[in-house]
Amino acid sequence: MDFKEACEIYLLEQHRARGGKGMHRTREGLGPSEQRFLENVWWSAFGQFRHFFLEFEVRDFKEGARYLDFAYIRGHFRACFEIDGYDTHCRNASRGQFTDNLRRQNDLIIDGWKVIRFSYDDVAHHPRICQRTIQQLLGRWLGETTDLPRLTPEEKEIVRYSARTIGSVTPYEIKELLNVGEKYARKLLHRMVEQDILKAIGGRERVRGYELKGDMERLLY
Repeated sequence: MDFKEACEIYLLEQHRARGGKGMHRTREGLGPSEQRFLENVWWSAFGQFRHFFLEFEVRDFKEGARYLDFAYIRGHFRACFEIDGYDTHCRNASRGQFTDNLRRQNDLIIDGWKVIRFSYDDVAHHPRICQRTIQQLLGRWLGETTDLPRLTPEEKEIVRYSARTIGSVTPYEIKELLNVGEKYARKLLHRMVEQDILKAIGGRERVRGYELKGDMERLLY
């Protein structure tokens, strides 16, 4: 599945999950900054949109509704990603808007959110810097355990592919994904079973496919 197809499904799911103003905001579609962030940064880094929310609604201490550009939520971990254009957030902001923006960020931090802000210029022209920042954040808070194996680039691609595939994956699919021989693809899959990252589906003599074990996609972070 390419970005365009995955993004259409993602937006439809986000729209269906909303109500009221939140539904209206998702119906309006993506602005240039959101589009570039999803494609250049998030999709390029992770290849899926699990646990990721667009225009996520939060309540402030006055019970007013505020909307985050993007939110990533897994269990008790909550991260907010904001994309700030220079004109909107700096040159054209009134004193009141500037003050309210700082209060909003403080409220989020006090409420347990990790707040990450990117300039539109970095999202558009330096997406790898944004990707690295997010990967460091998620790695620190979700994947910082000493018993997790370090993945090779090929193994990371297999984890990404398995995480967004319904059902099991086959050696032939991995062969096509990595452009390698089928024997080598089987060797990679077998090694990842031994590392307890994948589980083999079927009997010992006849394996039908492989699935990602538990929440092993955290290895990407």
